[in-house]
Amino acid sequence: MGLDRLTDQVDKESRDLAILEAVIEAGPIGIVRLAEETGIAEHKVRYSLRMLEDDELVEPTPQGAVPADNIDERIAAINEGIDDLVAQLTELRGLTPSVEPAESGQ
Repeated sequence: MGLDRLTDQVDKESRDLAILEAVIEAGPIGIVRLAEETGIAEHKVRYSLRMLEDDELVEPTPQGAVPADNIDERIAAINEGIDDLVAQLTELRGLTPSVEPAESGQ
């Protein structure tokens, strides 16, 4: 997995987690309110909610998204996954040679 791809995955997981936290704290909650409260664009909120529903972390209701019944167990699994992604990113950054910016004006 390349560094850019891994970085994108960490960003996506972080966004999904922010959405999940908002659903847990304020559910039932709709897309517009989630976007307002998290500062995440509505189309990204919609995508994250779909992924969270697919992972059975949230459930849609007519009033908005609500957390799944077994959310505590699922959050523990998410945290482990994020920790693994961060470790992989850190390892990749250690393997990638740093490039110093060229000095200008000489």
